[in-house]
Amino acid sequence: MMDRAVLRLVLLGVFLISATSGSVKKKENVDIYSFHINSTVTSRYATTIITSRVANTLNESQEIQFEVKIPKNAFISKFRMVIEGKTYDGVVKEKGEAQQQYNVAVSRGQSAGLVKSVGRTLEDFKTSVTVAALSKVTFELTYEELLQRRLGRYELLINAQPMQPVADFKMDVHIREKPGISFLEVKGDLSTGDLANAIKTTRADKDAWVTFYPTRDQQTKCKSCGENGLNGNLLITYDVERRNPKGDVVVSNGYFVHYFAPSNVPRIPKNVVFIIDRSGSMHGRKIEQTRLALLRILSDLDEDDHFGLITFDNEVSLWKRELLKATETNLENAKSFVKKISDGGATDINAAVLAGVEMINRHPREGTASILILLTDGDPTAGETNIEKIMANVKEAIGTKFPLYCLGFGYDVNFDFLTKMSLENSGVARRIYEDSDADLQLQGFYDEVAVPLLTDIQLKYPGGTNLTKTSFNLYFNGSEIVVSGQITDNSVESFTTEVIAVSKGSNVKYQDTIMTKDSSNVPPENEDFMQRLWAYLTVKQLLERQVLLKGQEKEDENKEALKLSLKYQFVTPLTSMVVTKPQEGEVEVADKPREGRKEHFDDFDADPVPDNVQCLSLPVQQPNFVYSIDEEESAYDFIIDVQPTYSSPIHETSPPAVEDVHSNNFLLPVVGQSKPLCFDIPVPHKLRLLHDSASEFSMNGESLSEQNGFHQIAFHYKKNHHLIVSTKSISYRNGQDNVDFLWGQEKTQHNTDGVSLVVLENELNVTMGNIGVVVLSHKKDGVMFLWPAIWEYPKDISLTGVLGKANISYEEIKGSQTPTLKINDKEVKASLETVSDYRLHSTPIRECWLVPFQAVMEAEISDFTVIQL
Repeated sequence: MMDRAVLRLVLLGVFLISATSGSVKKKENVDIYSFHINSTVTSRYATTIITSRVANTLNESQEIQFEVKIPKNAFISKFRMVIEGKTYDGVVKEKGEAQQQYNVAVSRGQSAGLVKSVGRTLEDFKTSVTVAALSKVTFELTYEELLQRRLGRYELLINAQPMQPVADFKMDVHIREKPGISFLEVKGDLSTGDLANAIKTTRADKDAWVTFYPTRDQQTKCKSCGENGLNGNLLITYDVERRNPKGDVVVSNGYFVHYFAPSNVPRIPKNVVFIIDRSGSMHGRKIEQTRLALLRILSDLDEDDHFGLITFDNEVSLWKRELLKATETNLENAKSFVKKISDGGATDINAAVLAGVEMINRHPREGTASILILLTDGDPTAGETNIEKIMANVKEAIGTKFPLYCLGFGYDVNFDFLTKMSLENSGVARRIYEDSDADLQLQGFYDEVAVPLLTDIQLKYPGGTNLTKTSFNLYFNGSEIVVSGQITDNSVESFTTEVIAVSKGSNVKYQDTIMTKDSSNVPPENEDFMQRLWAYLTVKQLLERQVLLKGQEKEDENKEALKLSLKYQFVTPLTSMVVTKPQEGEVEVADKPREGRKEHFDDFDADPVPDNVQCLSLPVQQPNFVYSIDEEESAYDFIIDVQPTYSSPIHETSPPAVEDVHSNNFLLPVVGQSKPLCFDIPVPHKLRLLHDSASEFSMNGESLSEQNGFHQIAFHYKKNHHLIVSTKSISYRNGQDNVDFLWGQEKTQHNTDGVSLVVLENELNVTMGNIGVVVLSHKKDGVMFLWPAIWEYPKDISLTGVLGKANISYEEIKGSQTPTLKINDKEVKASLETVSDYRLHSTPIRECWLVPFQAVMEAEISDFTVIQL
């Protein structure tokens, strides 16, 4: 598998308590009296069950919330609640069928649950239920995941934050590996101090057990713990014995899995070209971290490697026209060049990648492996900017000869584009998170592809059928190739595997025969894991291929993935889980946050907005309503019943009742037209409102359910200027100045280091660098909210974000049966609406053309959501 990363199995239990009235109850009113995490790993396939038992200690009913964090790559396969002796099980259904139930609930104004991204590998699953006085509820969540090997090891990361000490707190992990366990380590915050005594590790040849049973007292005394109990992680790292270079084959109940990871193979010299974005958006820490990572990577090249460096903005610069051998002199010269890389200009991805391909093609070397690594943080904005054309150009130029790996830096990057371009060229895309360790992330990815051992790998199974992927471009040291399938004749006593590949300068062949009747392979309690492993891997790969397929082939594979998802009750991009709860008629939708993909409901090429949708209410990032997969996959639904808090329609086939729609309406002035454009964004949302990479300026806003406008807006400028504006107060911090203001006070002004703040009674004027924004405080129906306004867009600054469109035009199409506008050279259905203009204190009513968000912004709402303000 080209991904070949260790998938961190993250088991994180969090329980947050809130009262039905909306106020937070003291946690003594809720007792989490039992919290268990049980994870069984059989031949790298992990099934994890998180069980929480909670008691309502009040003499009145209250809402109890269940929240756990799960790995992004996992499939939820079971969720149940037990209340007063009655069990409420989730049932996985086809997305469309589940959608109907959701639409009915939305029409009643009921709520949506939350699954939001909480980091690089985690997602936050939560639901809630009303529990009667002095009663108990049991929550049980099961998810499944195939661990992947990276840099010679697998990892299980167990993170625990129960929000209170728990009397019966247990974590049990059982790992069973047929070839034996070569090493196992337990680390992390929860293995330090007194908590180390709560960890017990037991090893046998093929098994390992790790238990973690901290006492209530211990749960408050670790370095990251406090009165709220545990708050940290337990990291279990292990690998298996690899005595057989032909691989490890496990057979069970007519299914097999073949793990192939030879290590006694000479490394193949590589030709690697680094294509580095140096456009203006890479300014500051991004370019600094890129330089630092490249300096380390250059130090790690072997002398028989050849390398090239290409930097680009709107122009492409080659350090040297030829690939150079990684001699000490060449590396020192390269490092001098890297230290001088500076940022500025636009982004010509097409020309840069084609230059990298040409550099490799110009000097083919026998017995080597070639790799292209592209690092960029933005969309193509110079040269060829049509994404489809760029992908076609790159695919034709590479011609399947070597892989292209795309590293997307930060959240502004078009990760969907990078993912597709990588997959089309036998590579993968990886997001580099804009954080203090971004340079280590870059180096970590390079380490995964630093040592190629085999190329052109083909795996064959004469007695197998319904096989997962069997052809791989490259195999790197420390990774693992995994193939699963069904055995054609379950009565045969032996099964043959064959691997053909190219090693350093020669063809190699690995052939092995194993006995299928070896009952010692799999313990009886885990006999069905192999079939589920096969289904998991098959669905994952079918969904990944959806990006590349079209027409009937795409439809056929989509149907196959749906069939398997339903059969094995996996919550995938094609299915939803529906749970009936005690509260009659209540439905909740939890939307798994997607990273880097546009929100489409049926497939990647679908039109996201039906013609008769008047309000764009897409489920995106956080909170969202469609449970989507991680950054390598697409969106899917997860439906649960809970207490109503807000509603938001998802692709309604007819316009919902006005009173059920809660959205923010943005007015967009138009060049040369009397009627402005307007578009809706459903609430709640955290949105990137304005962003300028060059000056390191950003403005983000957070809306709440059933309210207009924003309850909080955050400004960030350069590295140290932070302004938080809420409906109650205004707080400015820059490391030296810490100033707080209140709405309604007399005119106050504060100036420092390029930042100017003018506070009026119900207005805040913010100037940061060359960018000026007015934030107005409004009150409607007794509720305060904020609204930002930009009355003059700065010249020579390329602003992005929901409010970043300074100039746009449209043309009315005459003669259409329904009102139609031509925007960005595309015809768009529109409707005349009257809306309040909150950019002014008087909030005048204006007539505008309501159009879908995508038509104006040429992007999805998910591209403008942020994880934190």
